[in-house]
Amino acid sequence: MGIGIELSVIFTYALGLILLYVIGYLLVFPFKWILKLIYNGIIGGILLLLVNLIGKIIGFSLVINPITALVAGFLGVPGVIMLIFLRGII
Repeated sequence: MGIGIELSVIFTYALGLILLYVIGYLLVFPFKWILKLIYNGIIGGILLLLVNLIGKIIGFSLVINPITALVAGFLGVPGVIMLIFLRGII
């Protein structure tokens, strides 16, 4: 009878630890995603500024509006490169 109670307690603790791990992972995942978006936004904004500062010399500029800011913010460096290529085509 003592063994049955001990196994159920061990099983309950194991299940609790697994649940705690899953809940912790679910809480950390969105935090990493938000940090990545903030990082990409900062890098994208700095790159837009640098492209416009350097582009003044050669007569090239990117208009900074909500659409270009969102593209640069979400995609970061590849987004700014895409904006440069699209501006060169249009």
